[in-house]
Amino acid sequence: MPTDPNAPHAKSWPLLPLFFSALVLPVVAAILVYQLDSFDAAPMPLHELTHPFDPPLLRNERILQGAELLGAGKFQGPEDFAYDSTSQVIYTGTADGWIKRVWLNGSAGETVVEDWVNTGGRPLGIALGLNNELIVADAYKGLLNVSRDGDVEVLADEAGGVKLKLTDGVDVAKDGTVYFTDASYKYSLHQFFLDIMEVAVSPLQDSVVFCETAMRRCRKYYIQGNKKGQVEKFIDNLPGLVDNIEYDEGHYWIGLPTENTGFWDLALRYPMVRKAAAVAERWMGRPRMEKNGGVLSVDVNGKPVAHYQDVGLSMVTIGIKIKNHLYLGSFMSPYIVRLDLDQHPAQRKS
Repeated sequence: MPTDPNAPHAKSWPLLPLFFSALVLPVVAAILVYQLDSFDAAPMPLHELTHPFDPPLLRNERILQGAELLGAGKFQGPEDFAYDSTSQVIYTGTADGWIKRVWLNGSAGETVVEDWVNTGGRPLGIALGLNNELIVADAYKGLLNVSRDGDVEVLADEAGGVKLKLTDGVDVAKDGTVYFTDASYKYSLHQFFLDIMEVAVSPLQDSVVFCETAMRRCRKYYIQGNKKGQVEKFIDNLPGLVDNIEYDEGHYWIGLPTENTGFWDLALRYPMVRKAAAVAERWMGRPRMEKNGGVLSVDVNGKPVAHYQDVGLSMVTIGIKIKNHLYLGSFMSPYIVRLDLDQHPAQRKS
């Protein structure tokens, strides 16, 4: 019997189930996982970002070329710093629970790293108290007081009857008042990708400047004076995600874990992108999307002054200036970056 030339070859039919299994089923599964996942990405208040970013005149875009890596291998994510100028010691918390002392005046100019106190949690924000004690925001333990002798006391692990979930940023005013942030009432530290926030008291002690990571902005909350209780813009549309903010000698130093990329821009605008990223992180791990991390220096009015960054840096969380050096910490790196600002200053770009 002659064969119909228009009939499909019998051997082609078995390929259809393979095609369906390889392409269609994963798409269906991904859609189901997305729909059933409980994470609810709320719209961001983008209408509040009314002020465009004014780039600073001074920049150093390759700071690793002249930087030192202090204590390489002795840290697991030195996330925040508190500097004691009397003893010339930097205190920093690490991922293994240690608060470490970094002695900058060691013999022969060496930097000595010492394990000091282990909180049993994850110390994040650190600030010096009025009596040389440390006030520590521990992601798992809450707000802690660490005495000069190394005794650890829990100051707060709940607020308003709600358990602290991700105690993150902390600063101490000159009158001893402690201001701290609980970065999320929903997510713990291993979900930091979803929610985070930082804080610093202003030099006039009349306001607290707090930074919102996902919104790429910092705002000012007045704690004294005629504006007490009011919130206003400090700086909007930062060139990257924002983390710790520190004040020193007329400037705020704002840690930028990563520059703003196309993905982060889409994630800010569209809740579905943030949910898709959250679902992907939960099932496949979080991809490394951070690059060009650094620190931004702004004046007391929120005007950008200088930007220090490097394509090889990511997850930079803190920057502080001590004498003529800039020190950078990170949530991930096993070292502290130190840059001599006299030898490698930020400069005007033509």
